[in-house]
Amino acid sequence: MNAYPLESITLEEAMEKQFRLLDCMTRCFSGSESLTRGDLGVRQPGNQPVTTRKVEEVLARFFGTEDAILVRGSGTGAIRYGLSAILPAGETLLVHTAPVYSTTATTIEMFGYHTVSADFNDLSQVEKVLNDHPEISAALVQHSRQRLEDSYDLGTVIAALKKVRNIPVLVDDNYAVMKTRKMGTELGADLSCFSTFKLQGPEGIGCVVGKKTYIDKIRAMHYSGGCQTQGFEAMEVLRGLVYAPVMLAITARTAEEVLTRLKSGEVKGVSDAMIASAQSKVLLITFDAPIAKKVLAAAEKRGGLPHPVGSESKYEIQPLFYRVSGTFLKADPTLADHMIRVNPNRAGADTVIRILQESIEEVQ
Repeated sequence: MNAYPLESITLEEAMEKQFRLLDCMTRCFSGSESLTRGDLGVRQPGNQPVTTRKVEEVLARFFGTEDAILVRGSGTGAIRYGLSAILPAGETLLVHTAPVYSTTATTIEMFGYHTVSADFNDLSQVEKVLNDHPEISAALVQHSRQRLEDSYDLGTVIAALKKVRNIPVLVDDNYAVMKTRKMGTELGADLSCFSTFKLQGPEGIGCVVGKKTYIDKIRAMHYSGGCQTQGFEAMEVLRGLVYAPVMLAITARTAEEVLTRLKSGEVKGVSDAMIASAQSKVLLITFDAPIAKKVLAAAEKRGGLPHPVGSESKYEIQPLFYRVSGTFLKADPTLADHMIRVNPNRAGADTVIRILQESIEEVQ
């Protein structure tokens, strides 16, 4: 079994992202302003908290886009608003031939979109599907992997879509922002959407960055005060984002160390291990026997998190020992008994190995 995980940035590259984000912040906030929690309500002009607008300016500057907006509903809300801005209800959306992420599938159903699929791993098929279906009016591309065998390069797919038909492209950048060198809009997409909760930010806040013409449409949907991301929430987004890249780079490096040790045979009962972008970039560990569910129960007693909160949110400190993703299970239900996913989170390799080893010994 092979996997093609997204390439993580190095620790040095992560530090550069942190420093560049801080530089953008100093260009938009005075020192005193950065020490406040921000304002509330529909301040004029702009019809939103001034602090929130300043944070959005920082994000647009950092990601090199025309504009950015913070929205409610986390990554799901960001994708929902983004799709509504680029594609009217009832129109046709191009998607990858793989199980659509569950909350995105709900959005597609909500808007009554018709979907046409193409295998993004095969650019010739992408071109053929676009030519055969003139009704396709926009494309959705998930940056993180939807299947183990996915190997497509995001920038190449976006370029192919734009070359054949210059339709709007929205990238679901959840699980990839601040982990990879470039996000969707940096590779030619019209919009990138992601959850700030997955980047040490507050609960419920998503972000859409990209072309102003589409961001303006989303902004018009946020007229009321209840829709607004308040100033204190926006500041939490920015403060969490500052620490995210270095933190995530350390996690990626720890996962590589654990993989090397598992491949060397350090833990008996493990038949295979790999790193994959199964939503977040995680270790996928396969057992000799169908003991996966029992190992997960034993790992929880030893400090392993039994489920994610926001996939690397600020609450997820101890290592995660969890079933493989629902998307992967749809593709291969047999994985439930033989494979688990492990995200070290803030833990070191020794801790991850110890919990895994002791859990296997208990169930055997």
